[in-house]
Amino acid sequence: MNKLFVAYKPSGMSSNAFLGKLKKKYKNKKAGFSGTLDPFAKGVLLIAFDQYTKLFRFFDKNPKVYKATLWLGAHSLSLDNQNIKEINLINAFEEKVLEQIKNELLGKITYTPPAFCAKKIDGVRSYELAKRGFEVNLKPCIMEIFYTKILHYSHPFLTIEIAVSEGSYIRSYCELFARKLGIKATLSSLERLSEGGFFYENEKELNPLAYLNLRKNTIKYPRKLHNGQKIFLDDLEIQEEGSYILEEKDFFSIISIQDNQVQYYLNKVLKC
Repeated sequence: MNKLFVAYKPSGMSSNAFLGKLKKKYKNKKAGFSGTLDPFAKGVLLIAFDQYTKLFRFFDKNPKVYKATLWLGAHSLSLDNQNIKEINLINAFEEKVLEQIKNELLGKITYTPPAFCAKKIDGVRSYELAKRGFEVNLKPCIMEIFYTKILHYSHPFLTIEIAVSEGSYIRSYCELFARKLGIKATLSSLERLSEGGFFYENEKELNPLAYLNLRKNTIKYPRKLHNGQKIFLDDLEIQEEGSYILEEKDFFSIISIQDNQVQYYLNKVLKC
């Protein structure tokens, strides 16, 4: 069963465990998700079944929009509401100071991913090493912050809405924000509201053709596609290198042109 939809992961559960529940619910063994949510976080998780799991790389999932609450003065090793080691009672900040820092942290910024993350070091997940007390040294990364809005400030909790590029860590943004204030801070909650054009709509089935970030190509002899015959470069209207979608009446295919060769990435999938 090919299926694409947006699910809503609750907090307190890993993305993999949540996917397992969805596989049982829909009685489907082959499934995947895009954009891992930490166990403490909740919100939008893009889910695909069967052949649609191959489509994630072709979807435009920028920007990713989150609602996050920063707990000012709290120190957590994982920068979330777990592993809290210290809570300092600090004076409230003037909102103009918070606005100034918010405005400084826009555009492309360099950050270090949190030690408690899914990145691998010599084949081992960083969070697994951090849990065992090992020192974790991750390489600096760049994330783009498109906008940030301060929604509510009730000291010591600062709630924001933030739109970032794919692969960004809101926990690291929290750390950068706190550093500019000269304090420690952690996230007390995190909710993903959307990924690009993907929003939660009660697991409504989506048409992947509406979200594929690909140019359409045309085959000169459609019967070749219907009959499963091999397609050559000369059979196509567009012959430049890249990935394309071939759309027919009842199905679509995704092809890749590289080194003057045509390869199927996804072959003859029935339309929704």
